[in-house]
Order: sequence, then structure tokens, then C-alpha cells
Amino acid sequence: MILYIAEKPSLGRAIAQGFAGRQQKCDGYIELENGDCVTWCIGHLLEQAQPDKYNPIYARWALQHLPIIPQDWILVPKKGTSKQLTVVKRLLKTASQIVNAGDPDREGQLLVDEVITYCKVKRALIDNAGRLLINDLNVSAVKKSLKNIRSNREFSGLSISALARSRADWLYGLNLTRAYTLLGQRGGYSGVLSVGRVQTPVLGLVVRRDFEIAQFQSKPFYEVIVTLATQQKHNEDSQQFTAKWQPSAACEPYQDEEGRVIVKKLAETVVKKTSGQPGLVESNAVKSKQSPPPLPYNLSALQIDASKRFNLSPKSVLDICQSLYERHQLITYPRSDSRYLPLEHFREASAVLSAIKANSPAQQNAVENANCKLKSKAWNDSKVDAHHAIIPTSRTKALATLTPDEAKIYQLIATQYLMQFYGPHKYQEQTAVITIAGGEFMAKAKSTTDQGWLALTKQNEDKHEPQLPPLTKGQILDCIDSQMVEKQTSPPKHFSEATLLAAMTGIARYVQDSNIKKILKDTDGLGTEATRASIIDLLFKRLFMQKVGKEIHATPTGKALINALPSEATQPDMTAIWESNLDKIAQRQMRYQDFMQPLTLSLTQLIGASQQIDTSQFAGLASTKPAYKKKWRKKKAN
Repeated sequence: MILYIAEKPSLGRAIAQGFAGRQQKCDGYIELENGDCVTWCIGHLLEQAQPDKYNPIYARWALQHLPIIPQDWILVPKKGTSKQLTVVKRLLKTASQIVNAGDPDREGQLLVDEVITYCKVKRALIDNAGRLLINDLNVSAVKKSLKNIRSNREFSGLSISALARSRADWLYGLNLTRAYTLLGQRGGYSGVLSVGRVQTPVLGLVVRRDFEIAQFQSKPFYEVIVTLATQQKHNEDSQQFTAKWQPSAACEPYQDEEGRVIVKKLAETVVKKTSGQPGLVESNAVKSKQSPPPLPYNLSALQIDASKRFNLSPKSVLDICQSLYERHQLITYPRSDSRYLPLEHFREASAVLSAIKANSPAQQNAVENANCKLKSKAWNDSKVDAHHAIIPTSRTKALATLTPDEAKIYQLIATQYLMQFYGPHKYQEQTAVITIAGGEFMAKAKSTTDQGWLALTKQNEDKHEPQLPPLTKGQILDCIDSQMVEKQTSPPKHFSEATLLAAMTGIARYVQDSNIKKILKDTDGLGTEATRASIIDLLFKRLFMQKVGKEIHATPTGKALINALPSEATQPDMTAIWESNLDKIAQRQMRYQDFMQPLTLSLTQLIGASQQIDTSQFAGLASTKPAYKKKWRKKKAN
């Protein structure tokens, strides 16, 4: 009997639908006509044991017990899932072949593998296990995947990587959370001060941004804008345009680190010298440029766009995507970190486009104007492994039957997919350099020659940007006006959910160490596609952050925790290196022990350093309640 083990019941049912013949629905599994069975987990059936399973004395939180580092790790059945675990265990005893059908990611791989190991399946069965990768729950897609079952051993690196992540997070989070909660209690704080290798650096980003804004002092800076006119010739009218002063190297003593002129007298001198003087065109370059369509979405890119356009939280977007994937089967696997598509999918493009046209009346014209023969850079087998970009499926279902937010997210995904069948956005960029009284001025203009994929966005609306007249090198112009413009430096903006998520996916920008920046080139990011939304949500629930309108602010408790922790625990460097190393384990370029051993050594040092903190900063923080929590409760009551 072949036993297929899916991650969730919805995936299990989809797999069963991929087989012909009569089927018998049983308690916790489906038996196929030939006797093979499809069963499922309910997410994680197992979880890391609590510390008291290793030693009863750990039930009481005490600093002298830390760090707690298990020698032999224990998994226990997760609460409420023991019945399904029993079903899977019983079926494994009679299986002659096993197929891991977990979701196509790191966690999905481990989730099924750990159940197989926990149930003490024979080594020969484990070695010969298959791996079924499903990104689309529609029957035709499932049937195609069933014809392409791979060896589960190909994904052993992915499983070990997930195991290392799970254990390392347990060690780091449990030990530091206990340490700082106990120290907080000494200072009078009654809540749990949770510390995590991802959540804490994310909080650190918010706390440091808030501090930068609080300490910011606005300063004036000065620009000089001239209005130039072409000299009238024959019957041609004079044409006007503006250009901006480009300070020379000699002006550096009068500029800030951003190159802005901060001495008013210098700008006033430039105005006096240039007003009414002739200008000479030193150069006039007109370049034809183009930008290709943006790649289809991965989860983070989708969450960022949805937050900006619809003010939806990352967690809401993930929940909507799960519904579109599992319940409606309108999109492919949503927890994807890939923005590329396999070449094989290109053959299905016309079917997917037809489905978009049938599902979404508002996008009918966009589909009709698409060229399904165009192949964008998104179609790239070398950049696709277990999963691919999030795209619509070929399933037809009227958007009117979805919730408004489901319809919005579907259309967003569909638009991004449609862009792959539109040409590049083509435009001309003109840059003119003019000298006036020895000073250099620059004028720029851009004009679209072919909208291409931009026609599918709101950016396609004509902004009527000012254009430059035709200019030639050596041409003389009249400077008919010269004005100094005083501006103020502005503080950095508070994070929003969209910009915080973007910061998590592009964390290298916040890393100081140049060597670490290099490491992060290919594995940039805090957390994973599947966890980033829940981490942001957790920081709100822990009352470490609060929302003020769309802005995210750290609470006094969040600030106190970051100030108490050593810098290495609050900066993204360490966890970014973790992600890089976990990726190396997945690629079999690093051993499990080489990742875990340095971690256990650093934990002892971190616990020791925690004893030196000033606990008085936690006094009076027990009753802190962020404003967003009150609003949420009021809304809930209605």
C-alpha cells in the first residue's frame, strides 16, 4: 500500500481527487480504489517538548537553570492532534511505500518527515520514500504532479535545515525569554518579556527608528532653480524650462553629508551671479530606455503591495491567500519565496489568461490586449525549485462569489501575472547640462514612447511632466529668472506594516558589517515568507509595538526590552547569518553540528551578560496598553 501523507486535509482531498475510481472516506484518511491511502497531518502533529520533560525542576523558571540545552531532543504530540497522529501511525505500519506530500517549503518538508521518524518507520521505507510537490490544488495540476514524484532523499537538506531552525529557535527563544522575564520581574514588570531571534531584531528596527525620529533636528538647506528660455529664431516661439544648480567640489565645505547646501549666503551669491546672464548648453543627451515587467509575486512582495494599496495587514493577506488557494483553488501555493515560473507553465498561459477573463470582468480588456506568446524573464527553470511564484490557476469562479478582500487580492495577483504578457515600458530620458556664470545647472525630462506593462497600473495616467525643448551643444540660452528655494531636512518616517515587511525582506540595508552584507547578497531576509506576517502580529499582541494610524510605534515596554538586551540580540546581523547558514544546510553546504555548536556556546555568554542589566527600567510598565488594542476591542464589541 502506498501511503501519501499531506500537510493538511485540504491538500489530502486534492491529492485523492487526482486518482480515478471509487474512493472510501474514512476517519482521518481516504482509501483509493487500488488500496493505496491518502492521509494528512493537521499542520504540525508534533512539537518540541517543554523543558520539564527533560527535567521536572525546569517547570519553575529560575536563572540558575539557564541555559537549558537538551542533549537528546524530545518531540511530543501537539495538543488536539493525537487522534490524527494515531491514524497516521497505524497506516504507516501497513505501508509498503511512503510519499511525503507536505507543502513545498522547508517547514512542509520537516512536518511530514518528523512524523515518519517519530513513528519509527523502518529505514528501508524512509530511504525509498517519495516526494510529491504540489503548488496548485486544481485536479489537472495535481494529476501532473502525481506523474512527477521525486525521491524524498533529494530534500533531506531542506528537512535538516528546518530541524536546525526549529531547535535553534527553541534554544534561543526559551532561554532568553526566561532570563529577561525573570529580570523584568525583579524590576517590577509582571508580563512575559519574550525574546526571539527574529522578532527581537524586528522590534529593534522599530525602536531605533523611533529614537532617530525623536532625536531628529530639522535644518534648512538651499537650492537654486533657474528659468531658462531659448532665444527666438525666425517664426519660432521662445521655449522655457527650469534647471537646478549642481554645486561644484569647491562648495563641499558648505554642504552636509547628503550634499545639500546649508549656507544660505552661498545660494544667494549664486542667484545674484546667474540672474539675467546667458546660459551655454554644454551637453544634451537623449537616451532611449526601457523597463521590463515586474516579476510575479512571492508572498512578501504581495503583502507589501496589498498593504500599500488596500491597507491590509500582512497576516490578513496570508489568510486571504490561504483561502484563495485551499478553499477556492484560484491561486497557486501562497507561502512561496520565489518570483519565477517553470518553463513548463508557459504552455498553460492561455488557459490561465482565459480563467482570469472569465473570473474578473474588470480585467477582460487587459486579457484581450495581452500577448500570450511573449515570454518574460519570469520563466526560468534555473530559479525554480520546490515552489514557484504565486499566480492564478486555470480554475474559473466568479469573483462575485468571493469576499471583497479576496477579490482584491486575486485581481492583484492576476494583474502581476498579466504583466508578463505585455512588452517593456519604453521611454526617452533627456538630460541637459547648462553653465551660467561658471556654475553648472542640470535639467531632466522623461517621456513615454510605449506604455507596455505600465498600462496595467495606475502609473499609466499621464502626469503631464514638463518636457525640455530640443537643445544642441553650444546653444545660447537666456536665464530669465534665478531663485533660491529654502527647504527643511525631514526625519525618517515611522515604519508602516508595508515598510517594516520590506525591511525584513531587504535586511542587508540595516546591517553595518560589510562582510555580513556580502553574505546576505543571496539569502537576504529576516524570517521566512511563511513567518514574517505572524512575527509582526506577535509583536503587536505582546504589546511591544502599537499602531498609530498606519504608523508603527514601539511601546515603552518594547523600548525597555531593546535597551536591556545586548546589541547583538537586537540587531539583524546574527539572525541574518542564521538564515544564510540554514540555506547552506538546505543546499548541503554546511553540517547541522557546525550550525548548532556555536549557538549553544553563545547562549551561555548571553545569559551571563543579562545579569548585568539595570532592571529598574521595567518598573511601572505592567499596565502599558497600546492605543490600537483599545480600538480593536471596541470594534470587536460592535
